[in-house]
Amino acid sequence: MKKFEYAIVIGASSGIGAELVRQLAAEGTRVAAIARRGEKLQALANELGDKVLPYEHDVTDYGAVPALFQRATKELGGLDLVIYAAGVMPQVGHSEYDFDKDKQMIEVNVLGAIAWLDQAAIRFENTKHGSIVGIGSVAGDRGRCGQPVYNASKAALTTYLEALRNRLAKLGVKVVTIKPGPTATEMTSHLHQQMMSPQAVAAVILAKADKTGEHYVKFAHRVALAVIRGIPSPVFRRLKI
Repeated sequence: MKKFEYAIVIGASSGIGAELVRQLAAEGTRVAAIARRGEKLQALANELGDKVLPYEHDVTDYGAVPALFQRATKELGGLDLVIYAAGVMPQVGHSEYDFDKDKQMIEVNVLGAIAWLDQAAIRFENTKHGSIVGIGSVAGDRGRCGQPVYNASKAALTTYLEALRNRLAKLGVKVVTIKPGPTATEMTSHLHQQMMSPQAVAAVILAKADKTGEHYVKFAHRVALAVIRGIPSPVFRRLKI
């Protein structure tokens, strides 16, 4: 993986985000760890030492983002990499339509990402270098019946990142979309299926963090989703996947 000197990880208190902080710190990167749960952030900072600067923040507090972004960048001493790893996926029944849950997914998975990554885009557009990484999902590749709004939130994030990539590529700024499959985190603890480990997913994310474009965590997912995307909608509906 490329050596980054300074990084911000949003959604750093558990799962993939916490593992990203661990692996970056192990490589000598100074990391601003951003998350809502301050006690978990402080535990991570205590574990990893002075390479980690914890900042308690709710990603739906959009108005606080510009000042916190500037503060974290100043206290880090610079910035090479920003990773948006925050995300929520509440349980949704197959006949459930709960606007409060839907709203939460859009606020955290989409609007929080835009609030933070817009700030990264502004800075990197001026500095003419840096990597912006957003963690999407294979779930965003089709409109599956089980999680309509989670699917939609990840599709929206993917399109937003593509637009940033098209704006910033000519300036030498990398914009990277990572699409994991099911990963063993708090968010997926209610699912009963084979899961990737957050350690393995984080390692792939960091290996791809300076490679602009869209990347699936597993090659098998790339192949499977290429097939799934090509299935006509009437057929896909009957498959119930």
